[in-house]
Amino acid sequence: MDDAAVLERKGYSLSATLGEGSYGKVKSAYCNKLKCNVAVKIIDKRKTPRDFLERFLPREIAALKRLHHPSIIKTYEIFETSNGKVYIIMELGVKGDLLDYIKITGAMKEDFARLKFQQLASAIKHCHDSDLAHRDLKCENILLDKDLNVKLSDFGFSKPLSRDENGRTILSKTFCGSAAYAAPEVLQGIPCDPKISDIWSLGVILYTMVYALMPFDDSNVRKMIYIQKQHRIPFPKSKYLTTECKDLIYHLLQPDVSQRLCIDEVLKHSWLQTPKSQIPTSPSAAETGECSQNLHDKKPEHKQEAKTHPAEHEGQKENGSS
Repeated sequence: MDDAAVLERKGYSLSATLGEGSYGKVKSAYCNKLKCNVAVKIIDKRKTPRDFLERFLPREIAALKRLHHPSIIKTYEIFETSNGKVYIIMELGVKGDLLDYIKITGAMKEDFARLKFQQLASAIKHCHDSDLAHRDLKCENILLDKDLNVKLSDFGFSKPLSRDENGRTILSKTFCGSAAYAAPEVLQGIPCDPKISDIWSLGVILYTMVYALMPFDDSNVRKMIYIQKQHRIPFPKSKYLTTECKDLIYHLLQPDVSQRLCIDEVLKHSWLQTPKSQIPTSPSAAETGECSQNLHDKKPEHKQEAKTHPAEHEGQKENGSS
């Protein structure tokens, strides 16, 4: 039985393909029960490697079932057929992903960026409070609904956190995700708390929202790590940002993991509170070097909805236990 027939029996009318990967595809469909369009992620287990089936797919499904938050993509139904196909019915990000939105509209004004970042940070707090790290935070994995509300998606790399006998988080040794958004400790293969590494990725996302640029050029990863470890963040003079916004970016993109903010500290930061008028300030010594990268210079990636297998993500490297 083909996909359309399987879904028809479940009350879904299949339509356009949103994206396609090595091990599956994502299509849009109309749900007769919900009276709205949804996204249908279809994974053919017969065509997927064992590593994906044993680790990544179960983690993604478990995360989708476990997480319920207004700023996390909603999962309506998950079912599997006898021929080994898994169907994940999810909320549709009708306005596409954040990267495409920024490419079209340009850098966000701070007040608007504050609202979107607040939604995203709130979603990450929900994950972290549930002892789950996302591990692949980037603009392509943030969908927008019809009202431009943030909907965090793609939990293929997510990982439930384990603790040792002293209650401390067991460190991760796996590099996953995209180099441009990955924390320097991840890129260097240093065992790390993936929740803290998520915070760095939030910094890259916020920078991209307000500048419509990437903060670091990942065409030379070794050079990029060198710049990151010096805590050199380019704040282009072409756009004025408040002191608070730059301060938050500076503390999110903190190379010293012991000094990097946790998600609760992020949400309490002054920039995310009531906006205040600011007087422009001179760049600090840390604001050196124009090493940011235009979004349109980035290599094209799969559409967010097309992500059907973690191994398709740019820059994945297994360095040990995941």
